[in-house]
Amino acid sequence: MTIKFEKALVRKANKNIVGALSSKNLHPSFIKINNEHTHYVKALAHSGLNVSILESLDDFPDSIFVEDPGLVYKNTYISLRPADKTRYGESPIMAKEVKKLFDDIYTVNNGNIEGGDILRINDHFIVGLSSRTNKKGAENLLRILNSLGASIEITNTPKNILHFKSECSLIDEETILLTKKMLENNIFKKNYRFIEIPKGEEIAANSLRINNNLLIPSGCPKTEDMLSKNYNIIPLHVNEVFKVDAGLSCMSLRW
Repeated sequence: MTIKFEKALVRKANKNIVGALSSKNLHPSFIKINNEHTHYVKALAHSGLNVSILESLDDFPDSIFVEDPGLVYKNTYISLRPADKTRYGESPIMAKEVKKLFDDIYTVNNGNIEGGDILRINDHFIVGLSSRTNKKGAENLLRILNSLGASIEITNTPKNILHFKSECSLIDEETILLTKKMLENNIFKKNYRFIEIPKGEEIAANSLRINNNLLIPSGCPKTEDMLSKNYNIIPLHVNEVFKVDAGLSCMSLRW
């Protein structure tokens, strides 16, 4: 099941995160983002996960966002290839660090692909091509996942959306939370159930279902009210994280 997890992997923030990639040209506070990350890790543990914490990588400002350089499936770790040159070194470092945690490790050797563009639904993966993920990288991942028994479809992330999961997330085995833009682009081919985010709270589209809890960004009262009828909501501050184009899913790998 996609929403049931026992373990999580995170990485400590580094002081150079003030220079992390930002389409908004914003610079987060290390102290504030470290505080957000601390509460995030506590929420993972509260949701029943055994959390492994990697040390910070000062040479890589974006390295707190462990979802982009790695993917986990069936206790197998797949090392991905981030697109920006400032993140090139993260993948080989992380692959070495997590070697003892997984049965097998595979590597995407060609193209570019980031975990923020990969939505998993059970044994099916949807990969959105974007400015960070290209066709060559997606096809390389396709071959790896197919060899592990998973299916994969490659689609296009709508224009002006950084990552596929910036504006959608899986909140139960058949329900996708998404923005109006994602819904109107008819991206999803299968018969999923959709919940549209209220206008003005698009940041909440990147929420994170973990076991019995649903982690959502704080400051989204309409979304919280809508979802609290069926889900156990844990609101978390991601104001600083959002400055560098990231969200709740970006800061961990779960399996």
